Amino acid sequence: MEKLDQFLRVGVAGEGTYGIVYKAKDKISGKLVALKKIKLEKFSNGEYEGIPSTALREISLLKGLRHANIVELIDVICQLPHLFLVFDYLEVDLKKYLDSIENDMSIELIKSFMKQLLSGIAYLHMHRILHRDIKPQNVLLDKEGHLKVADFGLSRSFVLPTKNYTHEVITLWYRAPELLLGARIYCTSVDMWSIGCILSELIMRQPLFAGDSEIDQVFKYLSC
Repeated sequence: MEKLDQFLRVGVAGEGTYGIVYKAKDKISGKLVALKKIKLEKFSNGEYEGIPSTALREISLLKGLRHANIVELIDVICQLPHLFLVFDYLEVDLKKYLDSIENDMSIELIKSFMKQLLSGIAYLHMHRILHRDIKPQNVLLDKEGHLKVADFGLSRSFVLPTKNYTHEVITLWYRAPELLLGARIYCTSVDMWSIGCILSELIMRQPLFAGDSEIDQVFKYLSC
């Protein structure tokens, strides 16, 4: 039996530019997992280009991480023309959760979510990893309220003193001002800005800075 046959797909958990994420069941353990399906592109001569850089970065970083508030990469399966990443399965992301509830969140629940989020990001930073795309859609929750940080496609390791990095990271509404202004030398503060935006969103039930372009986002910061 091939490795992929071990998992029975029971639905689609999400879709994006990266591909499709399936909800699946491990036939051996009975555990629910998330199967992230990534299409491998071909050269004109028919040979495969290899693993996309975002997937390669995600695999290399997650292989060395073990923390209660970081999504676990369970396995990597290559079945041409696709690559499958097997992750923990969590029912919903924070954005969908916020959209689904009618009443304001309790202070206790907000504190619980933020403590878990900060614990996961602190673990990354201690291991010299910048997430660089913290947003509600990349924060996963299970039915018991356990939280895990996911989607490490834009993440990277860093060294001190920091080098030049691309400023074109982090979803616009959660992007730190220095990145919008083109800074290429930055560190853990860019993740902390995103976390601050999420805290405000948990309290206010709406994004703190919802710009429709980079320049509009800058003006929203300046108008505060």
